[in-house]
Amino acid sequence: MFTRRETLMSVAGAAVVAAMPAAPAAAQEAANIAKLPRKKVTLVQPPFVHGHDQVAKGGPKVVEFTMTIEEKPVVIDDEGTVLQAMTFNGSIPGPMMVVHEGDYVELTLVNPATNEMPHNIDFHAATGALGGAALTDVNPGEEVKLRFKATRTGTFVYHCAPKGMIPWHVVAGMSGTIMILPRDGLKDEKGKPVRYDSVYYIGENEFYIPRDANGKFINYKTLGDSFPETLKAMRGLIPTHVVFNGRVGALTGKNAMTAKVGQTVLFVHSQANRDTRPHLIGGHGDYVWEEGKFANPPAKDLETWFIRGGSAGAALYKFLQPGVYAYVNHNLIEAAELGATAHVIVDGKWNDDLMTQVSAPGPIRTN
Repeated sequence: MFTRRETLMSVAGAAVVAAMPAAPAAAQEAANIAKLPRKKVTLVQPPFVHGHDQVAKGGPKVVEFTMTIEEKPVVIDDEGTVLQAMTFNGSIPGPMMVVHEGDYVELTLVNPATNEMPHNIDFHAATGALGGAALTDVNPGEEVKLRFKATRTGTFVYHCAPKGMIPWHVVAGMSGTIMILPRDGLKDEKGKPVRYDSVYYIGENEFYIPRDANGKFINYKTLGDSFPETLKAMRGLIPTHVVFNGRVGALTGKNAMTAKVGQTVLFVHSQANRDTRPHLIGGHGDYVWEEGKFANPPAKDLETWFIRGGSAGAALYKFLQPGVYAYVNHNLIEAAELGATAHVIVDGKWNDDLMTQVSAPGPIRTN
């Protein structure tokens, strides 16, 4: 028996097929696209982002990406807790893609025969076909190629969305971000160009790891074995871990992000499922696209910004002081107790005018 969700998804899939353009029109569109230049991009593991131009060179192009789905156990904390994860390209979050408005995104999605589950991809940046999910269902041992036009600028979430299993696939790690830049680059609230020296992608996830009768986290042998109890934990809506980039401490210590005094960094932050509140301790958001959409003017000088569940936002900050900055989810319980903390190590010369210790700690004076 079909569930209501499965029925709706089936109807949606049929509607997609019915709405496909007539053969002559489709042939003409394909011919026009075939004339465009092509660029093949190799994706990199977050928090890093593949090389790209901030201002587009030339006209629209077809940008080719390939992502391979990998199901695997992932250690998510220093205690050895294991998540039976589902990932795009082996990382949590999946890699960030960058194109320009007017470009065509062409993705080859590969689901190796070694996987257990069917998968697909829903791009929040795409138009129609459930964000592409209705056209990208792949069983183990299959691949599919999807193309869509980047018609809106901003940072947008993508995630796996197989019928009947969407929440599980998302909280098991299957989400990422695509950034669609204006062809003439980012602008401030007055329309003046703004640039960044580097970009980091922080993907926030919450995990729901079941516990045994003694309160210890269960390490399941397979992905399928983990599903029933994980679903029960998910329905409680109380995560056991809230982390950046797949595990507690993923962006601290030797894996901390880095910058130099005087450099401007673009932080892209996504959360595919829950609201979150990024905050850079010791810094600010000089320009923040809280909703992630570059057609809207950025907010200025924010202390904390709000990322809605199912979206990605972007914040620019020029570092003015050296030291270690903590980048956190400012639900401080989730930051300090559940893992949502990252570090940025900044090199450079200290500016006493911005801050100085007037006197060192010492005994309380009595006169």
